[in-house]
Amino acid sequence: MSEEKTSAKPAAKANEKKKKAKPPAVEDKPFQEFISEHFLPTLKTSLVDEGVEDIDLNFEKKPLPIKGLDQGDYWQVQGNWQQGQRQFLIAFQQDNIKSPKFYAAADQGSAPTTLESFMIDEKRVTLALMVMYVVQRLNAQKWLTGN
Repeated sequence: MSEEKTSAKPAAKANEKKKKAKPPAVEDKPFQEFISEHFLPTLKTSLVDEGVEDIDLNFEKKPLPIKGLDQGDYWQVQGNWQQGQRQFLIAFQQDNIKSPKFYAAADQGSAPTTLESFMIDEKRVTLALMVMYVVQRLNAQKWLTGN
């Protein structure tokens, strides 16, 4: 009889572990789904919280708008506000949030002229970190409320 109780306990523990399994992180979703359904809405909310009321965010694959660069297509998150007077982009070298990323910005409706590395030191890329880095970078441009 004691053998039956002993064998039931490991099975019960295994079932508890299955029940406690966490759902996959949003960062593990397919690239386009993650960007469209999670990153863009979260970034928009964060920018509105920072006082950017007319932000327009897009996600598409196209050549970088910087003269003289390789004209290959890159997935890009593009944001603009103040009727297009301020704009930025985050470009992904591959369709993966862990791939190398680049940042560019332009003011007064002009095209960006410089492409900078973006999030190069992060080993683990999360939704919260991606949003924080964009807000931090735009704040460094002195483009957000309070600057």
